Amino acid sequence: MRVLLSSIPQHGHLFPLLPLARALRAQGDELAFVTAAGVARVLNLENIPLYAAGPMPDVLGEETTRRTGDNPFVHPTPQAAGAFFVDVRVDMGGDEALAAGAAFRPDLVLRERFDYLGPLVAADRGVPMATLALGPAAPPMLLDFLDDRARAAHAARELPMPADTWFLDTCPPALQSEGWQHPEGWRALRPEAHRGGSTATPPNTSPRPRVLVTFGTWYNKPETLAPLLRELSTMDVDIVATLGLATDASQYDVDPSRVTFVPFTALDSLLEGVELVLTHGGAGTMLGSMSRGVPMVVVPAGADNFMNAAQVAAAGAGIALQPDEATPSAVADAVRTVLDEFRYREAAASIAKEIAAMPTPAEIAAELRSAVK
Repeated sequence: MRVLLSSIPQHGHLFPLLPLARALRAQGDELAFVTAAGVARVLNLENIPLYAAGPMPDVLGEETTRRTGDNPFVHPTPQAAGAFFVDVRVDMGGDEALAAGAAFRPDLVLRERFDYLGPLVAADRGVPMATLALGPAAPPMLLDFLDDRARAAHAARELPMPADTWFLDTCPPALQSEGWQHPEGWRALRPEAHRGGSTATPPNTSPRPRVLVTFGTWYNKPETLAPLLRELSTMDVDIVATLGLATDASQYDVDPSRVTFVPFTALDSLLEGVELVLTHGGAGTMLGSMSRGVPMVVVPAGADNFMNAAQVAAAGAGIALQPDEATPSAVADAVRTVLDEFRYREAAASIAKEIAAMPTPAEIAAELRSAVK
């Protein structure tokens, strides 16, 4: 079976596809990826061939702002979201994606939910499509709005809008949006903390609890994190902080003896020995941490972060602080509370059991292969 994977060219959208990609390859399937060339390093580490299509998010965002007047990263209006995920991305990458489909000739397209190049290829090639959800279900009104824009983009190319043959849901029931209904073709899929690449996390040999501070690859900014790290440094904890992809330790005005900075490191390695994660609440960080039973303090920064933070808090697996509440002292108090009160770890452990009961990537890969062949 030949499987073409597709995602928005951001690590948080791409990483959740990789466990299933590895399982597909392990059973002998041939893979390729279509997305922007800027994430080639990640795919090279996985030995997945890349068909470059469209620009990186910064260029997509600039064009979205030019067209709509709204910066999708600052003012994510429905119009800005529709332009960013659908109109601009299809306009700037659609032809390359269609060429990739013609060259690779997939039997199946596997895309993450906010990708709209994959559906274009599935429609053009007349092959089934599987969609992978990144976390709790987004508001139906937003998804319907994006899909309507995609239908228009497909119609302009005289292509239908393909339906999901499979909808692969990585969100455990305890974190799922209230009232969400399983769509046609629904299958649960066990999420995993991202693994691979650098494993530079120092061993945890201290009796003090370890706190991991990670705001992903997009929201990891020294001006945001340095005040939080200075406040956490007053507590009796060990602090490991990620640098993301574009910063270095010299940009943080903190006591280097109190904070251990690590370069971009797979979450699977980062979580070793950690008792709490302080994060922006990206879906991959949330689900990876919950899969290991690690409670959280979440300070949402944008995109799906606010919904994820609310679901973690509602499940009792952590504390969510809105940006205007997240003073350094308030964040430190939340960290202290989550570490001190066992109920948060107990709730996180319960979610980890839910995740462990979900079908593995290998099981879903076998189902897909059996159905497509």
